Amino acid sequence: MTAHFHTHTHDGSEQAHETSVRLDIKGMNCASCVASIETGLKDVAGVKAATVNFANATAMISYDPLQVDTADLLNAIADVGYQAREATDATDDAEKKDEAEREQEYRTLINKFRLAALISVPNVILMYPKVVPGLTTLIPPGSEIERWVWGAMGLLTLPVLVWSGSQFFFGMWAALKHRSANMHTLIALGVSAAFAYSVAAVLFPGLFPEGAAVEPFWDVTTVVIALVVLGLALESKARGKTSEAIRKLIGIQAKTAFVVHEGKIQEIPVEDVVVGDIVMVRPGDKVPVDGIVEDGTSSVDESMITGESMPVEKSPGDEIIGATMNKSGSFRFKATKVGKDTALANIIHMVQEAQGSKAPIQRIVDQVSGYFVPTVMILAILAFIIWYDFGPEPRLIYSIIVLVTTLVIACPCALGLATPTSLTVGIGKGAENGILIRSGDALQTAERINVVVLDKTGTVTKGEPSLTDITVMPGFIDDDVLAFAASLEQYSEHPLGEAVVQAATDRGLELYDTSDIQTTPGHGISGVVGGVRVFIGTSKFLAQQNIDTRGLEDISSIFSPHGKTPVLVGVDNKPAGVMAIADTVKPDSKAAIKRFHEMGLKVVMLTGDQQQTAEAIAREVGIDQIFAQVLPEHKSDKVKSLQADGNVVAMVGDGINDAPALVAADVGIAIGSGTDVAIEAADVTLIKGSLHGVATAIEISRATMRNVRQNLVGAFGYNALGIPVAMGLLYPVFGILMSPIIAGAAMAFSSVTVVTNANRLRFFEPKGATS
Repeated sequence: MTAHFHTHTHDGSEQAHETSVRLDIKGMNCASCVASIETGLKDVAGVKAATVNFANATAMISYDPLQVDTADLLNAIADVGYQAREATDATDDAEKKDEAEREQEYRTLINKFRLAALISVPNVILMYPKVVPGLTTLIPPGSEIERWVWGAMGLLTLPVLVWSGSQFFFGMWAALKHRSANMHTLIALGVSAAFAYSVAAVLFPGLFPEGAAVEPFWDVTTVVIALVVLGLALESKARGKTSEAIRKLIGIQAKTAFVVHEGKIQEIPVEDVVVGDIVMVRPGDKVPVDGIVEDGTSSVDESMITGESMPVEKSPGDEIIGATMNKSGSFRFKATKVGKDTALANIIHMVQEAQGSKAPIQRIVDQVSGYFVPTVMILAILAFIIWYDFGPEPRLIYSIIVLVTTLVIACPCALGLATPTSLTVGIGKGAENGILIRSGDALQTAERINVVVLDKTGTVTKGEPSLTDITVMPGFIDDDVLAFAASLEQYSEHPLGEAVVQAATDRGLELYDTSDIQTTPGHGISGVVGGVRVFIGTSKFLAQQNIDTRGLEDISSIFSPHGKTPVLVGVDNKPAGVMAIADTVKPDSKAAIKRFHEMGLKVVMLTGDQQQTAEAIAREVGIDQIFAQVLPEHKSDKVKSLQADGNVVAMVGDGINDAPALVAADVGIAIGSGTDVAIEAADVTLIKGSLHGVATAIEISRATMRNVRQNLVGAFGYNALGIPVAMGLLYPVFGILMSPIIAGAAMAFSSVTVVTNANRLRFFEPKGATS
């Protein structure tokens, strides 16, 4: 999957010719692999940036296509010992193929485990014959029979080492070819040391000091391989669940479409629909692609895309979104976006890119992990030397046990998985709630937000004027006055006039014939409506028509302090009434802002409107601070001033004039119903235009980063405690020396624990309303 784009620096200059590509990688097994691949990619001339995600085995690479192409990148990854391919578009077929590959990998690992476990049973029994009554009689200790039994056990162990443990040796060899080491290196060295010692103990006992207890470690070799391979299988299964959100999104796509061709309706695969096709949608059908309704009306359930629970009425001229569900009527629409250009495809692409990104905390972990394996190898050798020089008898056996245990217990897997698995699930959880989080960086920063700055128009309010009140003078009826006003205003292009006409339509009022329409720009409009002259406009405009406006002005003075625009109406040279028009608050804005406060957030409103209007809105919804009459070019300055006071600021907006402020904020959040420019400038996009999405995004961020910290504490804590114990730190005081078998079990299940904990996020539910 490749995207071409131009990037712009903060000073406005353009860096030409930059391309990004997402690659799927096979063969990664720990954080050390991540470092190796990233280093290999960054060494390629023309590569601008490379981010490898261990959790979902992908690489996001930005590069100059004039200097390097995708084949060069694939070769660079192959050169460091891994296989890669260009990621395909997220389709149902591609997901099924990936699922089949994951299942095949799991089955192979389970079969390897079964062989190792099967051979481990007789190995363990024969290594501890005293546990089984009568076994020591059949196999006397120190006898020739015992040595033959040991030899037979070695032959049984060989296929476990060669097949069940094959990935460890291949992984170690690939790393060694590039002068690096990874988790496979540690396991391969550990089991090889145990196996080599066992071979020497059986075939060449004379190499050991006379009187020394010489016994093979076949059981260590087979049981450690069995446990680690089982851990890899369980980890593979658990990691497959972290991308469940992507699979859900892919699963809601329609499979076929009914296309009208030469007057006939044909059912074709959805991927064969082209722009311009006329598509028929029946009740109960999924809308196959994006388009514009041509004819027919219906209600469409868009909850799978927007999170909006109520069906949306659709009629000719309305946009329709692919993958939504038609509920009632039939309609036809013209396809405008198909394939990877549809809204759903773009959502899936954004989520995939975000899941492949890194949080700042992950970069630190990657640096630590890069030194982890070499450090463990040095510690294991030091432990061997110390035990061999200063340990009790049988010191050689103790030294081998400590060496193998230290190599086996260390787990860079857990470190490598701690952050990206949580981020993958967290970003997927956001997508399920209609929240598109663009990067791990944005997800991590959102946790620390303490100030939310809201644009007013289109964010707190609906962004379109509505009739809120109508008050009439004695002798008039409000429906009559509204019908007169709407009959005249339907010929006006003023937004306030549209609000009047809409209000009359909503009330089901019948409009009158209108003639002799005269407009005075900025003041008002007049005309003959139903045989009488009607005037609509300002107090000055009506006064010029010799209409007494004193009573109307008294009514207007009530509306103005509440941020409502009064529109005066005169009928037949008499004062008739006042209509109050305002950009009304969205139904859930007040509840969302209350939710912000419950989360400990300060709420600031930023608007270009008059102070009086801004104050009225702020009072209505409970906003803490307002900046009114702010020019678009100064919005970012207000955000920066809040940051200068030590705040972590989220800016929420929907318009072109919000883009600079969205970029300046620590986290820019765009309302999905807003402009493409605002969405492009934002770190987070709310598909639905509700402010509840902002609170949900922050809740998801907090839950995800809490999960990350749990994983990191677990991973670092496991290694910080496990490695010293494996080296024998407890032996001088408590006489405890850890068995390599226990070390293998601990290593195997440490990474499984991390991935399982990350998957708990899949069950997270926001505390407040859904976005």
